[in-house]
Amino acid sequence: MVTLRFFAAARAEVGAASLSREAGSIDSLLAEFDSAVLNRCTFLVNGIATTDRATPLGDGDVLDVLPPFAGG
Repeated sequence: MVTLRFFAAARAEVGAASLSREAGSIDSLLAEFDSAVLNRCTFLVNGIATTDRATPLGDGDVLDVLPPFAGG
């Protein structure tokens, strides 16, 4: 299982702070959500940034979904 953790606007959009899903790519894990917010997010896979939504995730991986942040 992959743990998906959602932050700020992504959390509000999904309605949960975290979810568990079967292994797959970032795109396949987020496919169930039709969300403009998630389309603009950046990702951390096990704490390492990636922009490749085809990145495969396996059992035990953690995907952090981070929306664009603003502020100073």
